[in-house]
Amino acid sequence: MDNQKRCLGCGIVLQDQNVLQEGYTTSLDNDICQRCFRMRNYGEYQMVAKSNEEYLEILRGVSETKDLVLYVTDLLNLEKNLDEIRSLIPNKMILVLNKFDVLPKSVKEDKIINYLEGENIHFEEVIVVSAAKNYNMDYLLKKIKYHQTSRNVYVVGHTNAGKSSLINKMIHNYSESTRELTMSPLPSTTLNTISIDIDDYLTLIDTPGLVDNGSILNHVDDKLVKKISPKVEIKPRTYQLRKNQSLIIEGILRIDYVEGEKNSFTLFISNDLKVKRLLNLFHNEELKDKNKITYDLKYENDLVISGLGFIKIVNKGVIDLYIDKDVETFTRKSLI
Repeated sequence: MDNQKRCLGCGIVLQDQNVLQEGYTTSLDNDICQRCFRMRNYGEYQMVAKSNEEYLEILRGVSETKDLVLYVTDLLNLEKNLDEIRSLIPNKMILVLNKFDVLPKSVKEDKIINYLEGENIHFEEVIVVSAAKNYNMDYLLKKIKYHQTSRNVYVVGHTNAGKSSLINKMIHNYSESTRELTMSPLPSTTLNTISIDIDDYLTLIDTPGLVDNGSILNHVDDKLVKKISPKVEIKPRTYQLRKNQSLIIEGILRIDYVEGEKNSFTLFISNDLKVKRLLNLFHNEELKDKNKITYDLKYENDLVISGLGFIKIVNKGVIDLYIDKDVETFTRKSLI
């Protein structure tokens, strides 16, 4: 372990020599870097370019321990393959499904857990929480204490899954520390591992979020990122579409319903995003210059747009999706 002073907000090594480099602070007497200071106090965000290889190296280090791992994911944006991280970390692992508060209150956690258990995933526990609303945090702590193999427990996950907010809530709930990790709706907020003593028997170790290159959050401007990331409970919007009708969401994606009987499209996305319905797809060419993907939908399918949320589609049908070529999309059987 090096003796260099690190930012308490993001974990980067502090330096006062070069304002253009990571970790700059006006004085080494400060506890946080200038980037974290401006993010916390002024809502400003400075993008940091880091490759996933640097993050993967940290995760490989975690795999060399036998410590318990919390894999935090965003319920609105579940990864396509939740078991993929197992190829990097074979440790005992709890899957923490965060941001339950942004899903409609009608959604029951038992249904989500049963859905995931039916997907043949491999975790010691699957726990639904809301760090923002303090939901199930006592239960999570109880399960951590039950499964931990040493004092250290690592926290991993993709960017924007809510790792830092979850750790901050645990600090607030169960620790006497006044420390706080820097939080942001944008990627790459945590830049290195950060150790936080919760009590005499538990130290949480935050890791940088794996950058999901397929997330729409990496392909829009900062203003739209904040709009896409919901802060309150989503109010699902349902549209009844007939063949040759379309939906356009905030000028970033278009869905043309090209084949099938009358169908129901329910959007589980941020309330702040504008949705426009076209009654005849042939009379509007908006967004048709984007990458086109055709999906042949089965009954009760979700169309998932990485970083944005998902759309529940009830009946069979064929859609053409127009979206940035670098954004990952996929279908799955309906989560809700």
